Amino acid sequence: MSDAAVLSIRSASKTFGQRRALDGVSLDVRRGEMIALIGPSGSGKSTLLRSISGLQTIDAGGRIEAFGEAVQENGKIGSGVRKIRTRIGFIFQQFNLVGRLTLFANVLLGSLGRTPAWRGLFGLWTHETKLAAMAALARVGVADYAAQRANTLSGGQQQRGAIARALVQKAKIILADEPVASLDPVSARRVMEALKDLNAADGLTVIVTLHQVDYALRYCERVVALKAGKVVYDGPAGGLDRPKLIDIYGPEFEDVFWEQPPQ
Repeated sequence: MSDAAVLSIRSASKTFGQRRALDGVSLDVRRGEMIALIGPSGSGKSTLLRSISGLQTIDAGGRIEAFGEAVQENGKIGSGVRKIRTRIGFIFQQFNLVGRLTLFANVLLGSLGRTPAWRGLFGLWTHETKLAAMAALARVGVADYAAQRANTLSGGQQQRGAIARALVQKAKIILADEPVASLDPVSARRVMEALKDLNAADGLTVIVTLHQVDYALRYCERVVALKAGKVVYDGPAGGLDRPKLIDIYGPEFEDVFWEQPPQ
């Protein structure tokens, strides 16, 4: 793992039955990068993200490190993965909020990794943690909804709440798995702008899987494309021209509507 890398992936493969979801993926991610992970459905994007966080094991022979420590190696989760996870925020496509709790309470849960178990169990949050939760909600533009139950909010509001939870967690890496897939265009833009702001202003490392190629090109300087579990492109967003995208997605890509087509 290089000195500049906050995340290192070496020869990561994952097999489900007869299907290989990841096939020898190797990547280095530098501190403060915002990377779009693109590719057709079933290309391995979500599998890779879940493997980085240790939510899923990879096959023997591969290794994943975060902050210089092993998340997993040779098919086994590292002994220090719980500590590593406190520094990695995961944004799920379906928000992963507790619907019956208020948005404020959901965001407070981000501090569980740094809070004594008895405090978390009884909801005895410190004043500092409560201030941090409100500041995080304000940062992503949903402080006005703090007292509402999460399941009464729109998808975009819930997703920004999930980002606020990662802020309270004090995550240094944010992994966002299709965070805008189920959102309308306006809500999707707000979520992507929130992630971009955290990357640019706070220096957080962000890896976001996207089906919307135009969002990848607009918000991320580096793009990694997977196809059949292999890395087929890793470079600047500006290097993704139509021929490369057609190679990644197939000839039908020409028929896809572009909000902002590449030049």
